[in-house]
Amino acid sequence: MIVLKTPEEIEIMARASRLVAETLVLLRREIRPGITTNELDRLAEEYIRSHGGIPAFKGYREYPKTLCVSVNDQVVHGIPSKRALKEGDIVGLDLGAIVDGFYGDSAVTVPIGQISPRVAELLRVTEESLYAGIAKAVVGNRLSDISHAIQQRVEAAGFSVVTDFVGHGIGRQLHEEPQVPNYGRPGQGPRLQEGMVLALEPMVNMGRSEVRVLADRWTAVTADGSLSAHFEHTIAIQADGPPRILSQVPELIATC
Repeated sequence: MIVLKTPEEIEIMARASRLVAETLVLLRREIRPGITTNELDRLAEEYIRSHGGIPAFKGYREYPKTLCVSVNDQVVHGIPSKRALKEGDIVGLDLGAIVDGFYGDSAVTVPIGQISPRVAELLRVTEESLYAGIAKAVVGNRLSDISHAIQQRVEAAGFSVVTDFVGHGIGRQLHEEPQVPNYGRPGQGPRLQEGMVLALEPMVNMGRSEVRVLADRWTAVTADGSLSAHFEHTIAIQADGPPRILSQVPELIATC
């Protein structure tokens, strides 16, 4: 069942999502060669808790950390560790927070120092595909119109959409109905309605779309070892016009 949110509930979700976005801005400022993924996780947890939030991922299905940090060929759900980041890495930062019982969720992928033009294009296209999907999130469209727009942008650039993981509804639970694939034919699925709140999150590989999950039962990597990027926003569908991007702050616009 898709749960529609009231305007009051969306305002709470906007607070949770803004807290996530502000934390990601902090992490982008601190990320550099030599910093460990554990240090990033500590910074994220301290910031969320000091601003009245609760880390959404820590303890979720026994996930041990606040932040998901996915480096290079890691697609999503990388567990922070003693790993130190290096010049030329690309790093996916995926984060959630709870404020007054409601969730916010967002992700960005950032470069560490200099990266090649093709890798920079991977990041740019992945982010652009997210905004292509957001543009279709309007009342009267079908859910798969979002999915199709994402897939079109990705494949036009010669990259692959990950099909094993999807976006999702969000609210009092981190994952609610509906699931939002990043691929598919347009005109399918439920009609989009005012009050739907969705976490859209394209995951895009430089090589093939296939992934595998490591022995830690969380970290997903590309099957062919190619690089992967991930961007995500929490959005609320409005009665008129484009959706409200709840997890957007100016510092996160046009990051690539």
